[in-house]
Amino acid sequence: MLNYSNNYIDSRSSFAVFEISNLISRYIAINMDNKQDLIILCIGTDRSTGDSLGPLVGYKLAPHIQPFEQVYLFGTLEEPVHAKNLEDITHYINSQHPNPFILAIDASLGNMDKIGYINIKKGPLKPGLGVNKNLPPVGDISITGVVNVGGMMEYIVLQNTRLSLVMNMANIIYKGIYKSLLSLYNQKYQRIF
Repeated sequence: MLNYSNNYIDSRSSFAVFEISNLISRYIAINMDNKQDLIILCIGTDRSTGDSLGPLVGYKLAPHIQPFEQVYLFGTLEEPVHAKNLEDITHYINSQHPNPFILAIDASLGNMDKIGYINIKKGPLKPGLGVNKNLPPVGDISITGVVNVGGMMEYIVLQNTRLSLVMNMANIIYKGIYKSLLSLYNQKYQRIF
C-alpha cells in the first residue's frame, strides 16, 4: 500500500532517481484519470539561487516532453512561473486543460538535517511559504527540494544557497520525472540521461 505521508528522499543517494520515479509513477497511476492532462508545473525564479530549483527542473525536462501526449510543462529558465505570475498561469492551465492533474515542483527551506532532501507527497504545495508570501496552494502531487535552512532572513538564505546543491537536486528530480513518464506512457524510444 502506498504511504501518502511525506516521503523524504536524500538527493545524494545512489537510488534517489529510482525512488523518485517509483513514487511519482505510483501516485499518478493511482490518482490520475487516463483522460486528464498531466501538467508539470515548475515554480521558482532564476533570480535567486535557492529558488531556481523549479525552473532548472523545467529547463532540463523541456527537450524531453514533446513525445508525451497529454503532458504539458510550465516553468523553465526562459519562462519561469513565480509569485508574480503564478495565479495567471494556473488560471490559464485550468482554462486550457479541463480538470488537469498537476505535478508541482518548488524549492523549500527546512531543518538543517533535511537540506538536500526531496519531499514527494500527494496534495498541493504552498509556494512562497518559506518567504512569507500568501499564494494559492497548487498541485495534486508536490515535489519540494529542501535547499537551505528556514526560520529567519529567508530571502538572504535563498540568495546564499549553493548552486551545486540546487543543480544536483534538479538533475535528480528531472531524471526521476522523466523515468516515470517513460514507464507511465510506455515510450518506445528512451533517451539516455
